[in-house]
Amino acid sequence: MMFKQRRSFVSFIAHPLIRIQKRNLVNVKLKWVNDYALDSVVSSSVQLKATCTLVSLIGSHPDYALPIYCLSRYRGQLGLPTDLKLSTFIRRYPNIFQEFHRPDSKGTPVPWYELTNEALDVYNQETHFTYEDCYVDILNRLQKLLMLTKERLLPLQTIDQLSWDLGLPYDYENKLVAKRPELFSFVKLPDERVGLKLLAWDDSLAVSHLELRSSDRVEKEEALAFPIRFTRGFGLKKKCMEWLNEWQKLPYTSPYVDASHLDPRTDVSEKRIVGMFHELLHLTILRKIERRNVSNMRGPLSMPQKFTKVFERHPGIFYISKKGGRQTIVLREAYDRRELIEKHPLADIREKYATMMKQGFLDRSRGLYKTDRRACDDDLPKISFRGGQNGYKFESETETDCDFLSEYESDENS
Repeated sequence: MMFKQRRSFVSFIAHPLIRIQKRNLVNVKLKWVNDYALDSVVSSSVQLKATCTLVSLIGSHPDYALPIYCLSRYRGQLGLPTDLKLSTFIRRYPNIFQEFHRPDSKGTPVPWYELTNEALDVYNQETHFTYEDCYVDILNRLQKLLMLTKERLLPLQTIDQLSWDLGLPYDYENKLVAKRPELFSFVKLPDERVGLKLLAWDDSLAVSHLELRSSDRVEKEEALAFPIRFTRGFGLKKKCMEWLNEWQKLPYTSPYVDASHLDPRTDVSEKRIVGMFHELLHLTILRKIERRNVSNMRGPLSMPQKFTKVFERHPGIFYISKKGGRQTIVLREAYDRRELIEKHPLADIREKYATMMKQGFLDRSRGLYKTDRRACDDDLPKISFRGGQNGYKFESETETDCDFLSEYESDENS
């Protein structure tokens, strides 16, 4: 697959660069230091993602209501702790999800959930942004993601894992992709999975965020440097600082050009890998992504073995949060403490959901919803509503509504 090359300073014909490529990777190991502000960003988004996903599932149904057993089928996409009962999580936010009951075939009352009027208003705003105001932007993000790959192709399973990060709507295959046959095509992969292929290359999109913000340096064919920030108290040794300064002066290779000629054992190649993930994170709404969701993209992105080691080697560019029992990569330059600097309209929508979650949880813990709940259940058998009342700590329960394993699997062989 040959990509169109753009005329810029990233050309690799010049002899000085050939000499630079011969330099081996410097064996520098930088320590990991907690960044409590970014950790809090990651911690809060675990529950936020689950809530937004559930809202989308319910909102996309014609009746704006779904039973618990249908919602449980998507358990693997929510990212919730395995010992947290789904109904327990949903009941934490009664100002978003309203519970009622319908009898099943045996007459047993089954919990159903619909959106409250307040939640439905926010969902309608989100839908408006997705399909009208931000439609082109979201479409471009998907195009650029596929343009980063060597064959402009990714398994749908891989895109599913990134869909919330990219701002793709629920059922994007039918609501977004299928309506643009001139851009996308569904293809069967050798392993029998379905993939999404980009049919048209767009030169106007093949410009990275770093190049856009440094257009004057690109025109002068000067080396591009990544914005660097360190956690307060991070001590960088003189040797490491000297290496980092020299590394920043190396030529920048756009993630949208063919870099197969680069020796993977060199610092120039490493800078290209950093640039790849710098661009990928800029494609996300909240400028963060789970490490496991990129570690299985080695093949499509033409990455060398152990390519995610760049996250450890460049803690001034990427922060690795270990909250929630997983590793999440956060782009440091995108945040001022806990605040996202450049906010996408969908990020504002997610903040509205987050505010509602906080308020609903507090109101429920104060007992404001107890009266309404009893009134709804007067004519039904007693159902135990369990849940913690003192903070956000999850109660350990076995998922009895419907227990599904995660739908996410590794794509390392893709």
